[in-house]
Amino acid sequence: KNMKFRAGVFQIRNLANNKVFVEGSSNLDKIWNRHLVQLKFGGHPNKDLQKDWATYGEANFVYEILAEIEESDDPDFNLNKEIKLLTAMYFDELQPFGEKGYHKKSENITKP
Repeated sequence: KNMKFRAGVFQIRNLANNKVFVEGSSNLDKIWNRHLVQLKFGGHPNKDLQKDWATYGEANFVYEILAEIEESDDPDFNLNKEIKLLTAMYFDELQPFGEKGYHKKSENITKP
């Protein structure tokens, strides 16, 4: 039996400065656990997010699901493509760079 996971786009928001880290995932519960473990143990690949986590502490960060994608039985439905499109849309909308976020402008979230 195929297990269905919640898929979509989330952000990790710093409550102290309102900066966000935005990402899409095919498993929204699992991805938060992965980021949390990386941050708690000092090994998150995003160095700016890791630095702020160390500075402000876990209590100043929240995990927020921005949008979920419903799976479809349509044979043309491609979950990974839908996640990339939705993530790109949120990057366009939120512009999570510089003072607004933890991403670099050079991080190209391309539309498939």
